Amino acid sequence: MEKVSQSWKARVFYSRTVFLLVCTGLLGFLLASIVMIVRMGSVDISIGDIFSVMVYQLFRIGDAQRYGTGTISDIVWFIRLPRIFLAIAVGMGLSVCGVVMQAVVKNPLADPYILGISSGASLGATVAILLGVGAVFGGNFVGIMAFLGAFLVSLLVQGIANLGGRSNAVKLVLAGMALSAVCTAFSNLAVYMTNDSDGVRTVTYWLMGSLAAADWTNLAIVLPCILAGSLFFWTQSRTLNLMLLGDETAVTLGIHLSVWRHVFLLISSAMIGLLVYSSGTIGFVGLVIPHMIRMLFGTNHKRLIPLTALTGSVFLLWSDILCRVVIPGTELPIGILTSAIGAPCFLFLMIRKKYGFGEGAR
Repeated sequence: MEKVSQSWKARVFYSRTVFLLVCTGLLGFLLASIVMIVRMGSVDISIGDIFSVMVYQLFRIGDAQRYGTGTISDIVWFIRLPRIFLAIAVGMGLSVCGVVMQAVVKNPLADPYILGISSGASLGATVAILLGVGAVFGGNFVGIMAFLGAFLVSLLVQGIANLGGRSNAVKLVLAGMALSAVCTAFSNLAVYMTNDSDGVRTVTYWLMGSLAAADWTNLAIVLPCILAGSLFFWTQSRTLNLMLLGDETAVTLGIHLSVWRHVFLLISSAMIGLLVYSSGTIGFVGLVIPHMIRMLFGTNHKRLIPLTALTGSVFLLWSDILCRVVIPGTELPIGILTSAIGAPCFLFLMIRKKYGFGEGAR
């Protein structure tokens, strides 16, 4: 019976037609969500006004007084649209990096933060806020320090994993866990030793994650980098598939996975650093979304990466909306909501279905 069920699943969910239909449906829903969400808020704005603002801001065509400098322009172009596109970038980046991290360490329960990247970013942000480290970088020094912390920890993880021989998935996980503990300890020490109550509150809120600081200046850097990184990983689907099969199999095909692990980790860490820089730390997106898509559509990364990217974008987009309406008069940090949604979903998936990485990798 189980073999019949798996065969039916392979014919339906693993087919190229279903993959294209699901991708088209997700993309259409994403575009519809953008239009719906940009209208949501205390000020009701028509679809015509939204497109008029976008046309004027992009091409300078239309009523400059109404769509260039007026209230409608400020709300649509400078408040709502940047936040929407940041949510898309963060959801896409976290989900794609989750897929890559799970392939690199050969563990479907891994996420972008398992290798200490989140703790490194937290440490960078904490010392920036409480001790003023990195103030020479200007007004965005907290985000820049978080980016540097994430990136440096990824380098240290790879360096430690290579001690005493070539790195492998187990050594990477152990090195990441060790450095994560060290970074967390120093972050807690900085919080414990400081007398700056306002700084401690800022650190706490920043670590919970928020999209409220979205603007076009940051998006001009974050969005192209996330799109480029996701596209790169999609082109490397064959290598990611080989990582699930093991180093021995890859060597017989002339591919040395240890080199690619370093490349993938560096690029993933840079992407996570940029996302932490722009939105703080947001958990469970890179864990739950890839887990759900893999269970439905298999482990072939040629399908898995685009499906995960689209699903993660939609998930975070609507999570951000819930954060603004779940408690009237205030905004819930998005990291709290994603954890509250992600943890039960993840436990349900673990209880409901057990699977291996080898299924569907074709």
